[in-house]
Amino acid sequence: MLASRFGLMGRSPPVRSGVISIVQKRNASEATFQTEQYKLHKLETGPSTTVTVNREDALKYFRQMTTVRRMETAAAGLYRAKVIRGFCHLYSGQEACCVGMEAAITPEDSVITAYRAHGWTFMRGVSPQAILSELTGRSTGCAKGKGGSMHMYGKNFYGGNGIVGAQVPLGAGIAFAHKYKGEENICISLYGDGAANQGQLFEAFNIAKLWNLPVIFVCENNGYGMGTSVERASASSTYYTRGDYIPGLWVDGMDVLAVKECTRFARDFVLKQGPLMIEMATYRYHGHSMSDPGTSYRTREEIQEVRQRRDPITNLKERIVSAELATEEELKKIDNEIKKEIDEAVEKSKTDPEPALEQLYNHVYVDVPSDFKIRGCDAFSYFESKS
Repeated sequence: MLASRFGLMGRSPPVRSGVISIVQKRNASEATFQTEQYKLHKLETGPSTTVTVNREDALKYFRQMTTVRRMETAAAGLYRAKVIRGFCHLYSGQEACCVGMEAAITPEDSVITAYRAHGWTFMRGVSPQAILSELTGRSTGCAKGKGGSMHMYGKNFYGGNGIVGAQVPLGAGIAFAHKYKGEENICISLYGDGAANQGQLFEAFNIAKLWNLPVIFVCENNGYGMGTSVERASASSTYYTRGDYIPGLWVDGMDVLAVKECTRFARDFVLKQGPLMIEMATYRYHGHSMSDPGTSYRTREEIQEVRQRRDPITNLKERIVSAELATEEELKKIDNEIKKEIDEAVEKSKTDPEPALEQLYNHVYVDVPSDFKIRGCDAFSYFESKS
């Protein structure tokens, strides 16, 4: 059951980097690895299974994934302490997806995702402090404390979106804008396995292929849609084939280097030939949201097994050390630096000022006419509005 859920072709989940061996250690500044085999749909060739990484990039990916992990751990603590209210969907376990994909695109490319958005918000350039302050509803948050966990934005990052699957047609629209303006850029439109059965996705797939839009549709398959496993929710769980007439790829979403290579291939493809689908086999350690303990529909042993055998950060760390790209001590130093940064961000997220009441009526429209007012909660109260 566990192996099939991760799409590992009937095998047990690989022991850490068991299926990802060092092919060649060129020197202390670069190493080459073999990745898990990709699965292809309507493609004659796929990404290379041989990936090379240098010391600088390897340490960067380790730092980025560790930052997302520590940030999400901090968010979980703030939620339990009732400092964060409302919905809160954590990305712990899925870090290789956002880090690997961001490594293969440009800042001018666009990304849109669902409500499990903290990791992607960070990768699109928003600081951990601005993310955590947004979670706690502070004016220094990336959306000035108005969006919270589910609605974060950044440059060429069109957010976490709260309506299940709604970001997918929006992503097709963003890709259309890139094509219409003659830009050599793409849009990555992400959704989960739970959203994969939404009808609006297939409408978006159709128009994207009809117009050959430069969009990568990415299903981050973490095994469960809310509290239901993929086997119980989908008659077909080979999500990379769901586009039918759209080519697709399956990739091990717990391997940051495989994700990067897959995305590099996909970006080149969609700029020339139109849409492509990617299924990233990943896993979430927490429940669907913080209100879900995550253990009523899966065992604690299953979660622990993935942590021990497939964790993306641990696997990259072992590769780095075994290839002599860095030492255990260097990685520990990076981890301590991140811990300090996140601890400081947590304190600011608890003490920064909340937005003033009048901010409720601002940023409603992009261009606000002079002397424009918005009616409050009754027919007699009006408030000045600013863009």
